Amino acid sequence: YSHPAGQRDALLALAFRSSRQLAATVMTSPLLSLRKLSCHFRQGRDYLAAVDDVSLDIFAGEVLALVGESGSGKSTLGRLIAGLEEPSFGEMRFQGQSLAGRRGLKHQRGAIQMVFQDSYASLDPRMRTVDSLAEPLRDVRLPSDALRKRIDSWLDRVGLGARFADRFPHELSGGQRQRVGIARAFIAEPKLVICDEAVSALDVSVQAQVLSLLRDIQRDSGTAMLFITHDLAVLPSLADRIAVMYLGELLELGTTAALINAPMHPYTRQLLAAHPEPNLDAPLALPVRTGASELPLPLSRDRGCRFANRCPYVDDACRLTPPVSIEKDAGHFAACHRLTEIEAVAASGGFD
Repeated sequence: YSHPAGQRDALLALAFRSSRQLAATVMTSPLLSLRKLSCHFRQGRDYLAAVDDVSLDIFAGEVLALVGESGSGKSTLGRLIAGLEEPSFGEMRFQGQSLAGRRGLKHQRGAIQMVFQDSYASLDPRMRTVDSLAEPLRDVRLPSDALRKRIDSWLDRVGLGARFADRFPHELSGGQRQRVGIARAFIAEPKLVICDEAVSALDVSVQAQVLSLLRDIQRDSGTAMLFITHDLAVLPSLADRIAVMYLGELLELGTTAALINAPMHPYTRQLLAAHPEPNLDAPLALPVRTGASELPLPLSRDRGCRFANRCPYVDDACRLTPPVSIEKDAGHFAACHRLTEIEAVAASGGFD
């Protein structure tokens, strides 16, 4: 498996940046810590496990990408962190303090912001842009002239300008509304911003502009970011680490360079191989074969690995016992019963 020279150099630089990020985070406490976090919704006589037993850390200043197909629980996890959904079980700690209860919500308010996929639905149609941007600053209590100055500054920062301050959401294009959403998320100087499919509803050319804007703002502000996306192609230039979810569970976690160049979990390999970008093809030592195509509902009573019905390497143990996340390399985790066997087969040239 090889890359063209330009892509190879970019990925080598990314590997150095990611390893440096990993080394820095090992020495610090996480900004956000999730432990065995679950969110279950009643589904008939059972419970739908939208997020199930997820443990994850996000460190100050890093960009963590959360990937997986629709229905994997990515958005629900983001909404749990933002306080828009209540967890069923588990613990969330932000800057060392629990996010449970009223004290947790007060601690969370302002420090965690969100950029939504639907830019129109996320803005109040009765509020002008200036009012939408002033809303996150209510607790800051700035004088009116300083408040307007900060708003105009952020409108300039996101490429709109002060002339857009008095416009309503219906007077803006989709890209312009998303720029307002980005300004609203960052204007209060939060510690963590959650971007939930923030560019998926935009035209391709506008996507590139908004991604570049997000990258520049995050780099300049040092704000940590959870970037939820389907588009794997944007991750090498944006994310420090990638977490892979499937049916509510976290299957793989590692630096961007490690996960793209050496994916360990069969599901991650399938995600990469299915992507149209040639530089994201999965390593060819393992064939990519799929089992059942229908995505089942993740239920709280499920046994074994939820990916078993679609995994080409499934055995009896996979169907009976849930896998445990294993750290194979520094900072690179995967939850798979057959991880060691799959790696050995990859080294020998593939399954018979």
